[in-house]
Amino acid sequence: MIVPMDGMDSVPRHLADNILKIRKAKGLSQEQLAKLARLPRSTLAHIESGVSNPSLMNLSKISSGLQVGIEELLSKPRKETLLIPADQLPIQRRAHGRVRIARLMPEQVKGIEVDRIEFDPLTTLPGYPHMRGSKEYLTVIQGSLAVTVAGEHHIVPKGALFSFSGDQPHSYRNSANSVAIALTVVVPIVFS
Repeated sequence: MIVPMDGMDSVPRHLADNILKIRKAKGLSQEQLAKLARLPRSTLAHIESGVSNPSLMNLSKISSGLQVGIEELLSKPRKETLLIPADQLPIQRRAHGRVRIARLMPEQVKGIEVDRIEFDPLTTLPGYPHMRGSKEYLTVIQGSLAVTVAGEHHIVPKGALFSFSGDQPHSYRNSANSVAIALTVVVPIVFS
């Protein structure tokens, strides 16, 4: 995250707001987070007040204690709610405009994609391999799709769920004479 110099004054406030919000969402008291982060509670309280300039080491400890990235702690806090009217959703057009992809997750989160894909009749969409170790989940909500993954062909009917390794070459085909619509979710798979 690059913070413009004129926005530097807001970083301690963002940090304080984000720590408080995430801590409360996880049901942690200041004392509990301080123990997880291996920091004195007074240090954490001072940082949460927004007047402290924590060291990188303390920032890293808090990040680890909350199990979030440092960038999430420093970024401008997200609004609790967001309503984007259907006609204002960002739409990507592919396959010469015959496929429309609506991004259903306006915030960029590395390795995660949530899309609504609409295929015109008799249309093929080449997919692209996603992040290594990712998984793609696809459900068809109208029509059906043929999905090819690493050379294997699968028919996904309406209502079914199809999952596959997202880092494999894949493509989608609507073989029908009517529009097909699918929802896809791509997530990184982390094994602990």
